[in-house]
Amino acid sequence: MQDLWKLVSSPRHLLVFEAAARTGSFTHAARELNVQQPAVSAAIKQLEGSLGTRLFARAHRSVTLTQAGERLYNEVSSAFARIHGTASMLAQRSAQAHVTLSASTAFAHYWMVPRLAEFHEAHPDIDLRLQTSEREPDIDAEGISLAIRRGNGSWPGCESHLIAPEMISPIAAPRVNAAAVNLRTIGNLLNQSLIHLEEPIRERPGWADFFAHWKVPYTEPKTGLRLNDYALVLQAAIAGEGFAFGWHHVTDHLIAQGLLVRRNEWAWNTGAGFYLVWSSSSPLSAQAEQVRDWLMSL
Repeated sequence: MQDLWKLVSSPRHLLVFEAAARTGSFTHAARELNVQQPAVSAAIKQLEGSLGTRLFARAHRSVTLTQAGERLYNEVSSAFARIHGTASMLAQRSAQAHVTLSASTAFAHYWMVPRLAEFHEAHPDIDLRLQTSEREPDIDAEGISLAIRRGNGSWPGCESHLIAPEMISPIAAPRVNAAAVNLRTIGNLLNQSLIHLEEPIRERPGWADFFAHWKVPYTEPKTGLRLNDYALVLQAAIAGEGFAFGWHHVTDHLIAQGLLVRRNEWAWNTGAGFYLVWSSSSPLSAQAEQVRDWLMSL
């Protein structure tokens, strides 16, 4: 390799030569390489001086390869094509070395995190990265492997698999639920402190929708705790601030741990669901396929 550099003076000269030979113009090569035209001329002159032969025949407004230039160009362009192919493959492999799962903060924290140990035991070599967002990202445009979305399972450009139907019940800390002695009917829930979720972007049902389902007259209160993230809502409920909306798939672990109590007799199946989605146009990496298949098996 040292002998090669002695012959061409600098690897940069080969890059300049390839651009000039391919475009047939020192000016076009300069524009492509973001340098001045005299710099291209100087590099070609130095390369010709190192090799001891002319590579281009210069005309007033154009250059053409000599026989020696043609021979060098064939070798250089082939070598650059192989290098580009290998570099692209390595870059793509590096980009796919990890798998991203985009989800809401609450889903990531309360549904996925409790399952991470099981996942890592099953797939110790996969770098799974949870990416939380307050909106539904464009998985193709943002290069996201997998995402969790609420809806009916149909999104343009996406494949989907149902993770959990949307089931909602009122939840509260055990002491708050125990103190609510008059909760014989769902209407009496209106007399309790209610924690409100006010998502700024994602579409989510609220207490008004819940009571409407049960045909209970409801007027939106002017006071009460209002939070813009469901993870904060759950923390407030655990702290005893009142009754909150309890999505079953997110709160199952909290119920099992005794941190919250669920009123299952007032469970509401909204007809929507939470789906695992991935691109239907961009193929998943092998590792992303393994993560998808693992999530689908739960």
